[in-house]
Amino acid sequence: MALASIVMRDAEGASDKSRERVKRAAAELGYRPDSRARSLRSHRNRTLGVTLYLGEPLHAELADALYAAADEAGYELVLGATGAHRNELRALDTLADAGTEAIIAISSNLSSAALAQVAEQVPVVSMLRQVRDITSILTDEAAGIEALVDHLIQRGHRRLLHLDGGSAVSAAQRRTAFKHTVARTEGRVTGAVLAAGPDETAAFDAMNAYLEHEDAPTRATAVLAFNDRAALGALRAIDQAGLRVPEEMAVTGFDDSEFARLAHVDLTSVRQDVGALATAALAAATTASRDGSEHAPRLVIRGSTTPTTP
Repeated sequence: MALASIVMRDAEGASDKSRERVKRAAAELGYRPDSRARSLRSHRNRTLGVTLYLGEPLHAELADALYAAADEAGYELVLGATGAHRNELRALDTLADAGTEAIIAISSNLSSAALAQVAEQVPVVSMLRQVRDITSILTDEAAGIEALVDHLIQRGHRRLLHLDGGSAVSAAQRRTAFKHTVARTEGRVTGAVLAAGPDETAAFDAMNAYLEHEDAPTRATAVLAFNDRAALGALRAIDQAGLRVPEEMAVTGFDDSEFARLAHVDLTSVRQDVGALATAALAAATTASRDGSEHAPRLVIRGSTTPTTP
């Protein structure tokens, strides 16, 4: 038993021949080390929790990147999904009760006070949202919006419309960045903000109403949607109104999710650096670092703003 323990723990004290014999016997018996028992002895279970929203494609991409970073660091992940029938606080409490070493909360909608209460039980890292007294891993939202506005100006657009994300995480930052970027043009460009929401239905309804009531001479020629899901709603409303994209109205998104990359959508969008965000969040969670970080996004130009060459 002592020899087997030494071999299975990769500890010193056994010859190469003995190691080979023990591992061969273990394989024949179908033996697998009990990671839970090891964690009890070491007082660490090398398991992290992750909360994410089921309806958001970007969250799935981030979770996949977190799995890759966790594998490299020797950690396991436990997902706490949220949706219409499961709220975020319940997901966080479940992960905390499961004994995770830390929790990475993607785009948390909870108040700072509520997250702080969870953090009293287990360290919390906030992804994509700045939270007071919580380590936060962010995207430079302002840089992404500035890149979109600059691109549209270069394409000749002077009347811009921001399809706002309402109370969604990051909506306020993107709205403010849009206003500031337009203001810096000193009147060369006009920018209006249209109340909508972060999903396709809300964006479609808002855009449909806008197109019904806004005359062509004053109508925006380019729409900056809060995210890719909202951009899909805008594209549907524009198509229903009989307008051509991008010749009569250009459309942009944010996140560069799987929707944006579909051939029939071909959406210009801002790509968040999923790999860098995941690596930074994993590092913060495993080291209990209090230092947050901000990561630059990248503009990806597609056919929704630039006509394809015949």
